[in-house]
Amino acid sequence: MQYWKKLTAAEQDHRITHALEQNINYSQGFSLGVPASTLDDKVFYDKAPFLKDAPLLRTYVHNPNHIGCHTLGESEPFFRGTQEIEREVIELLSVDMLCAPEQHCDGYITAGGTEANMQAVWVYRNYFQQEFKESAESIAIIASEDTHYSLAKASNVFGVELFPVKVDVESRKLIIADVEKVIKNALKKGKRYFIVIANMATTMFGSVDDTSVYTSVLEKLSLPFKLHVDGAFGGFIYPVSEPGSNLTFANSQVSSITLDAHKMLQAPYGTGVFLIRKGLMPYVYTEEAQYVNGMDITLSGSRSGANAIAVWMILQTYGYYGWQEKIETLLKRTDWCCKALDERSIRYYRHPKMNIIAICAADIEKAVAEKYFLVPDTHHGSPNWYKIVVMDHVGMEQLKDFVSQLKSPISN
Repeated sequence: MQYWKKLTAAEQDHRITHALEQNINYSQGFSLGVPASTLDDKVFYDKAPFLKDAPLLRTYVHNPNHIGCHTLGESEPFFRGTQEIEREVIELLSVDMLCAPEQHCDGYITAGGTEANMQAVWVYRNYFQQEFKESAESIAIIASEDTHYSLAKASNVFGVELFPVKVDVESRKLIIADVEKVIKNALKKGKRYFIVIANMATTMFGSVDDTSVYTSVLEKLSLPFKLHVDGAFGGFIYPVSEPGSNLTFANSQVSSITLDAHKMLQAPYGTGVFLIRKGLMPYVYTEEAQYVNGMDITLSGSRSGANAIAVWMILQTYGYYGWQEKIETLLKRTDWCCKALDERSIRYYRHPKMNIIAICAADIEKAVAEKYFLVPDTHHGSPNWYKIVVMDHVGMEQLKDFVSQLKSPISN
């Protein structure tokens, strides 16, 4: 590992303290033009003794604004200390987890996976418009029917039509014949450029897409495309559990990747990650943001620097091998639960390298599903699936208690 090292709490505290000292100090009285300040000390008491041992909370009180994309060079100088930590996070994730060469990617901490996916569509829409002098009407998004609804949002916001591809009901794999059918249908509707979304674990099933199913058809038809990987759920698991996958930057066709730190990484909400190969982010440069130092090319604009610190702290607390052990533990618990379902002839879908189990709704009593807060695939009408997500808090005791409530399938 080049960057992903395990640091002690004292080492982290020292690093964050130094970063905050490099940021603007509002109490010195020299900050007249920045529309920002620390958190209001009448509400958020900044002299509490416990803050000296809580670097993340100190960062929240300091309230750094990480507007912009700091991997590109110039940024607002007021928060350069904590911006550097965000740059470290982007480089660590790009290189040590997602197999990019050093200094090969740009990126930033987003509000979540939805923003990161929308950022990708925004970049690639503009790329095709600027490079090929085309309108949004000639661009298509293609993604599996299991893809996260954020792509439907992106389609609506950026005026790029979404074409869903069918998956096999049991394997949740892309149906190859339907990929070609969907692309040819898009061509008939005047689409000539394609934004491809490949899933590194879908939200409902944890299923994983094979990027070559898309790219082989697009290359055969000589169609321009950009490939984005949605790893909002699987991004902190799958590269560890399946290190040789084609869903990282080791695959030269992958242009960008979404991660979501407030899921598996258990960071505070509002901590997604957008990673993209260098040379592509400038396609969304907002010329109107003249008063912002550097290039404001993010959907979010102003955003909390504390979230970048939170992600950095979690990664440095575990180190790569500590994180690997955590993922292996969760997968073993998932294996155990699947074995118990097999013994009871309960049908389910589970990708062997993921910690999501989607149980056939017909094989589990609704009361049991509701008791354990299993999530249905729909809240409108009767669900077909209920999912279990084996997160860190889901221990063997809870899984055993759940399994003890299961009966023979209602129908089979």
